[in-house]
Amino acid sequence: MLSYGELKPGVVFIYEDQPFTVLSSSFLRKQQRKPVMQTEIKSLTSGKILQRNFQMNESFEEADIEKENIRYLYNNKGEWWFCDLKNPGKRLSVSSEIISDAGKYTKENSEVVALKWNGEVINIEFPIKSELKVTETPPSEKGNTVSGGNKHATLETGAVITVPMFINTGDIIRVNTQTGEYTERVEKA
Repeated sequence: MLSYGELKPGVVFIYEDQPFTVLSSSFLRKQQRKPVMQTEIKSLTSGKILQRNFQMNESFEEADIEKENIRYLYNNKGEWWFCDLKNPGKRLSVSSEIISDAGKYTKENSEVVALKWNGEVINIEFPIKSELKVTETPPSEKGNTVSGGNKHATLETGAVITVPMFINTGDIIRVNTQTGEYTERVEKA
């Protein structure tokens, strides 16, 4: 059992019969009141982020989450398909509701982590950064910095992001999969 003081970032616990992870926590004590732990928690099953205050008399069960490295194969009609790293014939599918936005910045055959709770896959952790090829972007025009010096680019996965003007079709760029933002150019075409 976890006390309210043990709810630190990264801790996974059971709240309202669902596994949650702590994103942030801070201890708060006001005059003449009992101390509380202010937290921001994320549901591992739905992805919803909640802000909750917990009292010192509350305790929580630690969630038994298993992590398994798997390979992302492809997605089709709302189903995302993965396979076991050691046994590629052992496949599993996950509905698109479980997949975060990071999935659209991940190439096929990439290694990801499946989070399992009670033997069932509840979430997929994608790599934080991904290197992707720019398949389509308008050509840069000299002096065209009225729009802040950015333009849209389509990546090899089909995702569209905003990139600086010097990025061209064929360049390989690094993308932060959690925010969907351009990070840097890795290789020039």
